Amino acid sequence: MDSHDIWRLTAQDLAKATTRGDITAEEATKASIDRMREVNPALNAVVVDLSEQALERARQLDIDRADGRNSGSLHGLPLTIKINVDQAGYPTSNGIPALQNEIAQADAPVVRNLQNAGAVVIGRTNTPEFSFRADTDNPLHGRTHNPWGKHISAGGSSGGAASAVMAGIGALGHGNDIGGSLRFPASANGAVTVKPGLGRVPAWNPSQKTERGILAQSMSVQGLLTRSAKDLELAMPALIMGDPHDPFHVPLPYRMAPKSTNLRVAFCKETPGFETHPEVYKALDKAAEALRDAGYDVQEVHLPFLQETGEIAYRALMGEVAELMGPDIRATGSDVIQAIFAEYYCQFQPFEGTKLLQMMAKRTYFAREWSLFMQEYPLVLSPFLPQPFFAPGRDEEGPAGVREVLGSALWSYSINFIGLPAGNIPTKLSELKEGIQPINVQIIGQRWREDAIVDAMISIEDRVGTMAQHLWALMQDD
Repeated sequence: MDSHDIWRLTAQDLAKATTRGDITAEEATKASIDRMREVNPALNAVVVDLSEQALERARQLDIDRADGRNSGSLHGLPLTIKINVDQAGYPTSNGIPALQNEIAQADAPVVRNLQNAGAVVIGRTNTPEFSFRADTDNPLHGRTHNPWGKHISAGGSSGGAASAVMAGIGALGHGNDIGGSLRFPASANGAVTVKPGLGRVPAWNPSQKTERGILAQSMSVQGLLTRSAKDLELAMPALIMGDPHDPFHVPLPYRMAPKSTNLRVAFCKETPGFETHPEVYKALDKAAEALRDAGYDVQEVHLPFLQETGEIAYRALMGEVAELMGPDIRATGSDVIQAIFAEYYCQFQPFEGTKLLQMMAKRTYFAREWSLFMQEYPLVLSPFLPQPFFAPGRDEEGPAGVREVLGSALWSYSINFIGLPAGNIPTKLSELKEGIQPINVQIIGQRWREDAIVDAMISIEDRVGTMAQHLWALMQDD
């Protein structure tokens, strides 16, 4: 196969080819590296180039395969790792100049899991400062651009990962999500992701000097960005392998029940307090139609406790952040990030003292209410944002900007707060006055049911297609 075609393959198709020996790990890796060198200068998605090390590892994988040693389900798959996670020998800079020389001495479990399955890391991807914006820009590496065009933010905080994977740089992109950091960039770039539920993927950075706050621990998860829902089905079993450094990891299999396409789906179209854009309605209706066609029982319903869940979630998180991260942000953050956080604190007034403890405790109440609701509706189809994705730097534009970027994301951070899994998938390509862009929707699942979410996204994808081919044709025209 011509190297020009190899980088275009989905992770699933590439894994089949490398496992059979139709394509060597070196060929697969070189194709992605060549693509990276072609398009990354305009995107700034990959900010640490690991080409040399990747090719060396790929050659060793080919030797191992020739000797009869099977490396795993992701044999020879090129991927990227986000710069806020430890990878031995490289800085975990988190977009902060003060950390650019802090070299990790060991791999985080997520990095180890992916490499143990045979994946090849070709680069490390960009994130905003402190990985705490829905837009990817920082004073250390600069702005990551969206391959659909500079009229759309690449999203954040895993903006580098999503921009890279959709542009064809690697078959998979690692990212993480504390309030939407996998799903924001998926929505921005037309990628596919599932934010795993709490405890699904082992989480730990060997370089960390103190433990994270309790909400950061319970809301943040590791995951992947892909071009196809089928790629998540391939990669999730490797991603969720346990590690004793995470004592709260839950050692359950990925596939929790036989595949079913007749589950009941709650179809929620509105975001409380915000007007829904017509293109978002169209994307939601396409998803609902696809699920019905696949056999799902889709019923339009109202979810009464969404707004309260979201508002309390972010005010509680801001209370913890203000106390535990606040000093570092003030000491090492840029003027831009400090101004954004000041607006966060205005719009999501941090809970303090006893009130913060009470709202942390109330998290269980909300989780219980959602759990009871999802006994009747095992899946929820919802918007991710009520409007098409925003322009770069929108959250720097004062109260209105932060309200559009973060305030409207009730369907995002609510799910982190209660620890449920949630998928994100594009269903429509819209031509707006600002330019062409994908519109994604969200599918929320019961606890431990990432498999059911991915199954539903595959059913949608089988009927509406993926965005990569449209994007690559647009990039070629440019």
